[in-house]
Amino acid sequence: MDVISAFIARYVKEFDFYDQAARLVKERLESSLQRSGVRCMVTSRAKDPSRLEEKCRIRSSDRKYASADDIFDDIADLAGVRVALYFPAEKNQVDSAVRNLFHLVEERRDFPRRDVTLSGKRFSGYSASHYRVRLNENLLTGSQKRYALARVEIQVASVLMHAWSEVEHDLVYKPFEGELSEDEYAILDQLNGMVLAGELALETLQRAGERRVAEVGRKFLNHYELTVHLLDQVNSLVDKPVGEAGLGRIDLLFILLSRLGIDTPANLASYLAALHGNLEERPLADQVIDAVLERDESRFKTYQHIQEEDALRAIGSEHNDDAFMWAGLFMARWAELEGLLFSLLDDDQQRLTGVPAFRLLQLMEGRGILDPSTVREIDLLRQMRNRVAHRIGSDSPSKATLQEAVGRIESIIAEIGTPSPDDA
Repeated sequence: MDVISAFIARYVKEFDFYDQAARLVKERLESSLQRSGVRCMVTSRAKDPSRLEEKCRIRSSDRKYASADDIFDDIADLAGVRVALYFPAEKNQVDSAVRNLFHLVEERRDFPRRDVTLSGKRFSGYSASHYRVRLNENLLTGSQKRYALARVEIQVASVLMHAWSEVEHDLVYKPFEGELSEDEYAILDQLNGMVLAGELALETLQRAGERRVAEVGRKFLNHYELTVHLLDQVNSLVDKPVGEAGLGRIDLLFILLSRLGIDTPANLASYLAALHGNLEERPLADQVIDAVLERDESRFKTYQHIQEEDALRAIGSEHNDDAFMWAGLFMARWAELEGLLFSLLDDDQQRLTGVPAFRLLQLMEGRGILDPSTVREIDLLRQMRNRVAHRIGSDSPSKATLQEAVGRIESIIAEIGTPSPDDA
C-alpha cells in the first residue's frame, strides 16, 4: 500500500471526527451571524474520500510525502465550512465573528492573491477569504473537547462566487478527464466576469436597501434591517468601522426596540448619538442597549424578560427565578446609583447625557467628587452590570454575588447621597 492509499484508509476511519468538528464550527458561526443580522448560508462538510485521493495524487507530483502524517499536515481543509454571503460587503462582520469565536491557526488568506498572475484571463478569478481555525476548548463540553484538535478551514465568499468556484474547480481539476480546451477556459473567464458584475449588483442592491430602511418614520421589519441601519449610521457618526468585538446580539436589540415602541430610525437616532466610539472592545448592540436602558428600571425589566425567553429557547429548561429576581434588583439599584452620580454634576447633566459610566467615574475622580477607592469599587460594579445586562445565563453572577453587590450599591448610595457637615 502506497503512502496516499494508507492516508486515505486512515482518513476514512476518522471521517466522522472531521465531519463533527466542521459541524460544530458551522453551528457556532451560523448562530452568531444570524443573531448579528448577517444574511448568509453556512454549510459544513468533511472532505469526500474519493475527491481527497484525487487531490493528494495531483499534489504528490510536486510534494514528496514520506508518511500519512505528512499528508494530514499538508491538507488544510479535511474539515471545511462555507459562508455564502448575500451581500459581499458584510465580509468584515464575518471576520469579526470568526476571530471572536475561534482560535486562528494562521492569519487569514485573501484571494485573488496579489503574487499570482492569471495568465490569459481578463478577470480576477476566485475572490474569497479563507481562515484556518480550531474550536476553543474552553467552550466545549467534556465529550466535545477532542474536536478542539481538528483544524477547520472556513471559506467566506458571495453566494455567486461560491457557485462559480464549484463549477470551475470540478472542470479544471479533473486531470483524468482531459485538459480543458481554450474555448472552455474562455467561457469560464466570461462567467467569472458575470459573477464579479453580479457582486457589484448585490452591493448596489444593499445600498438601495439601506436608503429604504433609513426612511425616518418607517419601522424596522426585522433585525437584518436594523443591522443595515446601524452599520450605515456607525460609519457616519463615529467614522470608524465596527471592530473585532463585532455586532453582538442585534436580534435581542430589535426585540427590545419593538417592545418599547422605539423601532424607527427617528426614535433610535438619539441613542446612536450616545455611542462613544469604543467599537473595538464592546459589541455594537451592547452599546446601543446600554443607551436605551440607561437609568430606566422598567426598560431593564423588559430586556431581562427578553433575555429569559432567549435563554429558555436556547437550552429548553427552567432558569433559577430567584437569581433573575436578584439580577433585576441589582440593575434597579445600579440605575439609582448612576442617576445619583449624574445628579452630583448638575451643571453638566445635560451635556453628559449618554456619556459612558466609566468616563463619568474618571471625571468625578478628577474633580475630587469621589475618592479613588470608591471609584474603583463602582467601576467593578459597572463591569458586573455589563455582565448581567448582556449575558444573563451561564456567564451571569451567582445569586450570592448579586446579593452582595446590591448591598454594596445601597451602602455607596447612602454614603455619597448624604450631605457632608460642610455642605449642611
